[in-house]
Amino acid sequence: MKDIEHIAGQTFHGRRGPIANRFTYGVDYVLFDAEAELRLPRLLSRNGRNIASLSDRDHGGAPGQGHGAAWVRDVLSAHHLTDITNGPVLLLTQPRVLGHLFNPVSFWLCHDAQGGLRAVIAEVNNTYGDRHSYLCVKPDRSVIEGSDTLAAQKIFYVSPFQPVEGAYAFNFDIGADKLSIRIGYRQDHEAPGSGLVATLTGTRHPLRNRTILGAMVRRMGSRRVLALIHWQAFKLWWLGAKFTARPKPPTQEISQ
Repeated sequence: MKDIEHIAGQTFHGRRGPIANRFTYGVDYVLFDAEAELRLPRLLSRNGRNIASLSDRDHGGAPGQGHGAAWVRDVLSAHHLTDITNGPVLLLTQPRVLGHLFNPVSFWLCHDAQGGLRAVIAEVNNTYGDRHSYLCVKPDRSVIEGSDTLAAQKIFYVSPFQPVEGAYAFNFDIGADKLSIRIGYRQDHEAPGSGLVATLTGTRHPLRNRTILGAMVRRMGSRRVLALIHWQAFKLWWLGAKFTARPKPPTQEISQ
């Protein structure tokens, strides 16, 4: 059996350019082997109800219809990555707290047999109930280091104040004691120094019952995250940010 870890995290968002905005707040993620039998605290259940819970149907595929790690393995096979991702598949995500779930982004961390990080699937959700995932792999398929930048073309509507264009730049620094993920975004026509930067940083600790009660419940889990997203959207609207109507989501579940 394997332990599930708590990431006592902080997320930072910084919008640069004519309408600037920045904020930082605490967030609670968990990290676990999605294919292993887990040693769970009493207040957290897997595929069942509890104060906090994790469900395979919440990840890997359409929201509420997911297949968990089995979906990830299918994606890796379809992209001819099976030979370099034959190690653990970890999921970094926010759990349900008091039954509620909204994850702006979760990350599937796919390793080789020696524990090297070879692929990451960034599972992105918007507040309209849509989902799209970005597969991040180095061009030479070697181990992903913290200094590596992996690019992906944006094709999914996330914010009404960002168009569906431009490119993401991902950095993943996953250490034994802490982790740091950085996502940069810039529109095609924007000058250097513009765009948006989002980060998730935090330390890794075994998840305990007192953490569930003292951090996740106290912060109201993803209810608070969703409220903060709408508050920041209101601020951008107030500052005069251009509103972009929501298009139809992409037909494919994943892009690279």
